[in-house]
Parts: sequence; structure tokens; C-alpha cells
Amino acid sequence: MSFEKASQYLRSQGYEGRIIVLKESSATVAEAAAALGTEPDRIAKTLSFLVEGSPILIVTAGEARIDNHKYKEFFHAKARMIPPEEVEELTGHAPGGVCPFGRREGVPVYLDQSLQQYEYIYPAAGDDHSAVRLTPQELQKLSVPAEWVDVAREAAQ
Repeated sequence: MSFEKASQYLRSQGYEGRIIVLKESSATVAEAAAALGTEPDRIAKTLSFLVEGSPILIVTAGEARIDNHKYKEFFHAKARMIPPEEVEELTGHAPGGVCPFGRREGVPVYLDQSLQQYEYIYPAAGDDHSAVRLTPQELQKLSVPAEWVDVAREAAQ
């Protein structure tokens, strides 16, 4: 159901032609990068957290990791991911397909600055066999209300 909600939203915004349906799984950054033939950091990974009991989504570059200190500075809370069995109920998307489109109403989205270095990025489109090709600016437009944050660090090499 979440693919339908996400793709319906993207269609309503004129982005239907950017939706990519994959035969291969895109549930993880590595799988998505392989299926799309791109580098892992161009995968716009959507992570789900709880802040004071309410869900939020943070979209980062594929290999970036949440920096606990930066997260706590911004959200004034310790980073606590939503347990996998609660993700779909709280965000509207199942693990592996969580994205900022067609999400449950009232779930805020934060876009990490790690995404801004790329011309195009690939967030999921609602399930674990889909993606959408967007610029960071298009992702911001489509993720409203979105705020840019700096809560990630590059993955250790």
C-alpha cells in the first residue's frame, strides 16, 4: 500500500516519470546502489526515529551515519530508532521502503546536508523494489515540510 501512496503523491506533483520500479531488492543501501547502478552514497536513505514518543524521518546520503552528538544537539534527545515492527504503523511505510513521500500525516522530515553534494540522489518510492531520481532541491520540495539539518557523519573508510 505504501508504494501506491508514494507513487500517487509523486504523480500528483508531476514526478511520475522519475519513479523507478526494480526487479531487484532496494531494501538496503548496497542493494539499491547495485540495482540502480550507482554509488551507495547517492542512495537517499530514510531513517525513522522517535523524539519524545513521536516519529520523525531523517534522510541522509547512503553511507552516512547518524552522529549521536549532532543529533542530540539538534533534537535535544538521544537518537532512538523506531523498532522495525513499529515502523510501518508509525510512518506509513514498511522497513526497506521508508521514504518521505506518502508518509503518515504529521510525520516531519529532516534532510541531512550529506545529500547536498550530489546532483542526483535516489530515495525509495514506498517499497523495497522502487526508487525515484531527484535532485536534492526536488527532494526538499517534495518532502514538505522539510528542514535541512547536519546530524550525520561520513562512514568510516
